[in-house]
Amino acid sequence: MYAIFKSGGKQYQAKTGSVVKLEKLAGRVGDKVTLDEVMLLAEGEQFQVGSPTLPGVTVQGRIVQQGLGPKIIIFKHKRRKDYRKKQGHRQPFTAVFVERIGKPAAEETQPADSSAQE
Repeated sequence: MYAIFKSGGKQYQAKTGSVVKLEKLAGRVGDKVTLDEVMLLAEGEQFQVGSPTLPGVTVQGRIVQQGLGPKIIIFKHKRRKDYRKKQGHRQPFTAVFVERIGKPAAEETQPADSSAQE
C-alpha cells in the first residue's frame, strides 16, 4: 500500500514504514504529524484517485529529524564589471517516519449506520 500526498507545494510518495523528507514542518522530533491532502491511495491493483484529494484519508507519521539539506552555492558575476557575489544556502527539511496510511482509526471502528444493526 502506498499513497501520493501533497505537502509544502510538492507531491510525495509514502509507504508504511518508510521515511519521507518533506519541506520544513512545525514540530519537534517525536511529535505526531497528520497529512490530510492525499491525492492517490493504492492497495495492490486497486487505486483511489481524488479530485483533487480523497476525503477522510490521511498519512500519519512521526517526526524523526529536523535538519538542513546539502549546501548549494550561488555564484553571480558580471563580466568586465568587477562584480562577483558568492552565497550559500541550506534548505531546511523535516524527516517523517510513515506509521499509517488510510482513514483515521476512529472512523474505521465505528459502524457506518447504527440504525441498521437494530
